[in-house]
Amino acid sequence: MKNSKKLVLIMATLLISVQTFATDGYFSTGYGTINKGLAGAGIAFYQGSLINGNPAGAAFLGNKYSLGVNLFNPNRQYTVTGNPTPPGQGTFGLMPGPVESDSKFFVIPSIGANWMLGEKSAISASLFANGGMNTDYPTQTFYDPSSETTGVNLMQMFGNVSYSIKLGEKHSLGATAVLAWQSFEAKGLMSFGGFSSNPQALSGNGADSGFGYGFKIGYLGHLTDNFAIGAMYQSKVTMAEFDDYAGLFAEQGNFDIPSSWTVGFSWKIMEDFTVMGDVKSIMYSEVKSIANPMMPNLYEAMMGDPTKLLGEAEGPGFGWDDMMVYKLGVNYAGVDTWEFRGGVSIGNNPIPSTEVMFNILAPGVIENQVSLGLSKEVGKSGNQFHVAMNYAFNSSVEGPNPLDQPSGQTIEIEMNQFELELGFSF
Repeated sequence: MKNSKKLVLIMATLLISVQTFATDGYFSTGYGTINKGLAGAGIAFYQGSLINGNPAGAAFLGNKYSLGVNLFNPNRQYTVTGNPTPPGQGTFGLMPGPVESDSKFFVIPSIGANWMLGEKSAISASLFANGGMNTDYPTQTFYDPSSETTGVNLMQMFGNVSYSIKLGEKHSLGATAVLAWQSFEAKGLMSFGGFSSNPQALSGNGADSGFGYGFKIGYLGHLTDNFAIGAMYQSKVTMAEFDDYAGLFAEQGNFDIPSSWTVGFSWKIMEDFTVMGDVKSIMYSEVKSIANPMMPNLYEAMMGDPTKLLGEAEGPGFGWDDMMVYKLGVNYAGVDTWEFRGGVSIGNNPIPSTEVMFNILAPGVIENQVSLGLSKEVGKSGNQFHVAMNYAFNSSVEGPNPLDQPSGQTIEIEMNQFELELGFSF
């Protein structure tokens, strides 16, 4: 027990210290090594449910403990094409050329445990990281003299506690209490101070943090011996406001985590070979800081409308749309003590071409991803070593600089990434 407490403390410290990214827009493509090897598919595949999966799956999982370490390599850059309008014209052009974000390698751990309460129910707990809005450009992108670099850093940690119960032998329900912590920092944005409701709480104030809470519910049903369906809904996670950035985020620093739902199936089409498919929807429109468009809000603020200033409820945001993601995974367990898996994930980019300027800070434009994974039994029965690799293909969005239209200047934001995750379950 003493060693377990030390392990949890070490994992929590690592989770708090990492800068994390995502490729389903704001969310990770998958959680836990098994699920990540399926490109996040498997809402009806209970074997990958322990780390932020369908809570209903835990009733079928048995006693299980899981550790994972993700080695993450995101590559983000923006490119400005065209010379800016000369100074004094009332425009805001950017320096032309490509700029790559620094901070390209990260280590992201996760931990989970499931305990059966008899034959019909289980309680589980997991700790994991999430995020998707980190950039660190080695230049004064927006000409802020107070900072040599430009970017934002969002860090998030989640602690989930779930209860699941079987309904008969083939169906189950699950519910999760979600506790979240997040931290945010922005730098290099003071040039927008004239369009902020609170310029002192806009940029360069270090890291601000706070806690929040939400819930998740899930269903898993084996309709036949070979075919199962699953469904899950996660509520919006209500977070404490970022007071130090009340002049940046809409609603005076509000930055809740949007709700999502997932439905899917798993089908064992032959012995040891399972195909699964999921559809996931993420409701970014619930969070004004994420969904409010930059334009025309910023233009109306420039024209003197105080309700459209940065930090106000209707002020400029990142302009993200709601997102649909489609996932397909396969799992083969027919080679002695080995299992092999793979998956693809296809999503619609949440960032319109009209919103590229602010999203230099958060280029979450990834659409298509592929994954491969494997598991190997080691030692006594039930112990497994897991590997997952994920590649998110380069994706980009190009649009006009809305603050320098006379010049015809354009901005392109782009991102790709590679992940290697190692895990162990026992």
